[in-house]
Amino acid sequence: MSVSLIIYLFASKYFIMKFTQNIICLLVLTIGSCGPLEKERKPLDTDLATDAHSYANFNEVRVNHILLDLETDFDKKTLSGWAELSISNYSEARELILDTRDLKIDSVKLDDESLTKYTLGEASDVFGQPLKISIQPTNKSVKVYYSTSPESAALQWLAPEQTFSKKHPFLFSQSQAILARSWVPCQDGPGVKFTYDAKIKTDPSLIALMSAENKTEKSSDGIYTFQMTQPISSYLLAITIGDLDYQSTGRNSGVFAEPDMLAKSVWELQSMQSMIDSAEQLYGQYAWEQYDVVILPPSFPFGGMENPRLTFATPTIIAGDRSLVSLIAHELAHSWSGNLVTNETWNDFWLNEGFTVYFEQRIMEKIFGKPYEEMLTKLGMGDLVNTISELEEEGKSADTHLYLDLEGRDPDDGLTDVAYEKGRFFLQVVENEVGRERFDAFLKDYFDKNKFNPMSTTEFIDQLYSNLLQTDEERLAVDAESWIFGPGLPENVPVPFSKELDRVEEDIAKFDHNLIDASQIDTGGYTTHHWLYLLRGLKKMTPEKMSEMDKAYKLSETGNSEIACDWFKHAIEQNYKPAYPYMEEFLIRVGRRKFLSPLYERLAQTEDNKKWALEVYKKARPGYHAVSYNSIGEILEL
Repeated sequence: MSVSLIIYLFASKYFIMKFTQNIICLLVLTIGSCGPLEKERKPLDTDLATDAHSYANFNEVRVNHILLDLETDFDKKTLSGWAELSISNYSEARELILDTRDLKIDSVKLDDESLTKYTLGEASDVFGQPLKISIQPTNKSVKVYYSTSPESAALQWLAPEQTFSKKHPFLFSQSQAILARSWVPCQDGPGVKFTYDAKIKTDPSLIALMSAENKTEKSSDGIYTFQMTQPISSYLLAITIGDLDYQSTGRNSGVFAEPDMLAKSVWELQSMQSMIDSAEQLYGQYAWEQYDVVILPPSFPFGGMENPRLTFATPTIIAGDRSLVSLIAHELAHSWSGNLVTNETWNDFWLNEGFTVYFEQRIMEKIFGKPYEEMLTKLGMGDLVNTISELEEEGKSADTHLYLDLEGRDPDDGLTDVAYEKGRFFLQVVENEVGRERFDAFLKDYFDKNKFNPMSTTEFIDQLYSNLLQTDEERLAVDAESWIFGPGLPENVPVPFSKELDRVEEDIAKFDHNLIDASQIDTGGYTTHHWLYLLRGLKKMTPEKMSEMDKAYKLSETGNSEIACDWFKHAIEQNYKPAYPYMEEFLIRVGRRKFLSPLYERLAQTEDNKKWALEVYKKARPGYHAVSYNSIGEILEL
């Protein structure tokens, strides 16, 4: 019997018969093996669910603290030094297994004294290699001397010309989902939590920052020390080094950016402190003391990364009109959902992202008002419907479930709007059923009681039923089973409503049916979200209409990356050549995968466009992070 079927049967019995978790597990054992979702939970220090994406034997030996001492070499594009891992041996184990990828291991010591034997297992392109270290049950630490590869998947080394200033080199990491192992030997699964300290040596003209306590000024000797006293998962290990300045934005918030970008970044993100204050009012105290954002160079492959105390953010959010700051609300919300209470495995990824999008929307509503939140919600539903349709067309209906089966696959396959938006709308259904006051009380208690611990899907269901949905009527109305373990969108999906976007719909209909020309579209008061809804709604574009709109609004030349991406989608579909020079500049300048993938996918559909895309890609690839160029390489069949 397949694991997915067992999970489904388990879920059905759980919801319908309301057995206790122990009884369900015994029931499943009568028909097959009891997988990690069905097991009765044991104390967190002795039992975690099996992680299909980690080689580590963390249920035998657990890493609880990491001490790093690393030196940077921008010429060789390497970090070198050592990592000392404090361990707890729960099972008299004589072997510690760590995750690594493309690391050069020089030696390993036990308790910082004697050398010990180690072996590297067979290498996988996605999962790297297991590092198997001989230990004794009494050992308390393992010290690994190593260096990273210039091709480390987590690290991007930028030449000066790839930065804003064009004067200094730059380094940043991206550890999510399973790339931490390419720069630190570790137990690289989200369920394993540890604290860390670090010493980083670099060029004194640069500042080093980590997902920890940071200095805000450069050190004269280029040596920086860091401390992270709250336990985190390996995917939240982060480092960046560059010519960065700092400016405070409030009592416990601020912005790092290259000098030429700092003023405009601070202006754009002036609402950060009010976001923190609003989030605390909703769901309890911010647990990480300081919240800073660093604006990275354009090659950063994501919109943002919620590294504790130091969110990494794309410069594409610096739009000049504060219209894209919901991304900061999203990354801040991760300080509760994800960083504080973390998905136990990447199959449970929706627990991080669905909660975070819901929380993000609540923050945005509190600060900017209900109409603004309604626009974001309606756009989110449009993205979700498109994603589900695409996955179903590709024969990937199982990937439209919230709980995923990613065994043998790169966990990045689960980074779709399903986890984010379907997860959010499921939580909206719960709120609609029980009321906002009860749901807020549940969430505040959920974050408090589970802080600094991993969370599985079935644990969440158990807490949802035990602490909130306690009647049959409420459970049937929510229909959590269909949302979490079923495909697509259940029948009780909320229908978003936005007066602001209704007026855009009217203009879409008129423009599509040639009742008005481009200059007559009522763009007064348009934000980025109005423009996105307009561009995504236009279904009867032609090269002539493209030219008309470009003349009226200069969309090919826009500096807003969100608008540019949607405009260039139309340009490709209509073969609107006047936009191609601007699109080439965009594809070379921007490294965010969210924008790159849909454009390259459309370009790859015709022979002429694919040929053009390959030429652009050759120019652009040096500025892309591995996360982006691996995705684009697949699209272009390289």
